[in-house]
Amino acid sequence: MDRPEIIVIPKEKTIFWMDGNGCWRNEFGKFEKKKIIDYFHAAIDRDENGYFVQQEKDGVFEKAYFHHEDTAIFVFHVTLGEAVRLRLNTGREITLNPEALWIENDNLYLSLDGERVKFTDRSMMKISALLEEEGSTCLIRVQGRLYRIPEIE
Repeated sequence: MDRPEIIVIPKEKTIFWMDGNGCWRNEFGKFEKKKIIDYFHAAIDRDENGYFVQQEKDGVFEKAYFHHEDTAIFVFHVTLGEAVRLRLNTGREITLNPEALWIENDNLYLSLDGERVKFTDRSMMKISALLEEEGSTCLIRVQGRLYRIPEIE
């Protein structure tokens, strides 16, 4: 069986990127077509060289590395319940581990398998129902237990 041809496009030659809010952009501005946006998000992967989007078409495997501001992985949806469920921009669904959260520059992040995952403004609005303050300390209440969210300067 023939192996597919592999085309690798380095970051320097890729004409699209992801901004700090998880939006895809190119020289003409923000991507607007939901189908294309969803396709790009679902195609994100990472290897030792960084984040890339991938596709296989007509026996050719394309791997395009892209620039991103901050991170390429975002929490897009939060489902509150007994367990707090998070849906990432890649489509992956996970259960929130409150001990993996931190705050940096007024943004909420999650460490997931060594990846830096940022909450979007919309997901922050949803999860804010679980947040509490004790002085200058931010806490999150999950399954009746309070967890301190460390802040990194």
